[in-house]
Amino acid sequence: MAGLSKDSPTPKEIKLHQQSRVLDISFSDGQSFKFTCEFLRVHSPSAEVRGHHPGQEVLQTGKKHVNINQIEPVGNYAIQFNFSDGHNTGIYSWDLLYNFGLQQDKMWQSYLQRLEQAGKHREPDGTTA
Repeated sequence: MAGLSKDSPTPKEIKLHQQSRVLDISFSDGQSFKFTCEFLRVHSPSAEVRGHHPGQEVLQTGKKHVNINQIEPVGNYAIQFNFSDGHNTGIYSWDLLYNFGLQQDKMWQSYLQRLEQAGKHREPDGTTA
């Protein structure tokens, strides 16, 4: 994935709503996106989730109630989340978050289909509630 260019939108505001487990990001081009903590967790750009090569992705299950405990800046180009389940190795660049926002619906539907095909669940205890 290409890095930031001088024309890449950058966040103007990042706001975490821990009670509703939603992250709001407003970008410099006027776009704004709402991400659930679960969405950000299951789509983490970390090697632990994505694998080191295509086809090595690890399906994340039981993350429905995950939250973000802390957000840390990474230079001027990204942020890193400390999730309530202990995961903290993914670095989310501004470009990645922007692309996530544009592709969020398609990515979420794909995730739900993969869960269903694997017979797995979003609930931590495996129930379907």
